[in-house]
Amino acid sequence: MNTLTVVGVLGTIHNEELRQTYNCSLDLYKEIIEEFSPDIICGEVHPNAWDKYCKNKGERGYWGEPASEYWELIFPLCENNKIKFVPIDWFELDVWNNFDPFAELPEGVRENIMRMDDEWFDKQMATHSFGRIPFNSLEFDTITRAKYEWLEQLNPRSYNFRWKIRNQIMIERVRNTVNSSQGKKILCIIGADHNYIFIDELIRQDIELKYPLR
Repeated sequence: MNTLTVVGVLGTIHNEELRQTYNCSLDLYKEIIEEFSPDIICGEVHPNAWDKYCKNKGERGYWGEPASEYWELIFPLCENNKIKFVPIDWFELDVWNNFDPFAELPEGVRENIMRMDDEWFDKQMATHSFGRIPFNSLEFDTITRAKYEWLEQLNPRSYNFRWKIRNQIMIERVRNTVNSSQGKKILCIIGADHNYIFIDELIRQDIELKYPLR
């Protein structure tokens, strides 16, 4: 009998100040990762940035990618614990700004919409106390889903490129990893905003899905 592949999902916060504010430090992430004990980590890192890092450990990517938790925790942890790392992120830098959801709005309208975007963020942060891992909860995912439904209505073209297609490609890269690593323990580490869409898709797979991890 084949052993089911186990896939866990851990949503992170990329900003160190916010991690400290909302009790989701790198020490907590380290503890959770080691508790799950993955064979493979699929991380929100662009393959090009991963290639650069592999050639030069001092290479710190570009445009804030990858996020700080990779340089400070995840990459060293993979090396020390002999965990295979698979980069799964996707974007095209040369056209990313062309799909700014707020760029084409008139000035007065743009300011109002950006205030609304800040309000969505505040609603997300207000869920930090739910569950045993901040921002890994049904409450956070429900608010986040509603936020992206709002963004889709606001600018369908931007939403499709920056969110829908990006997540589809990331999840396909996870599926490729699952298909080539039957019976392994695979941990997806992604920005917490991605949690709900990963769960929506991965729950259909013939795997043992673990989320939240506590």
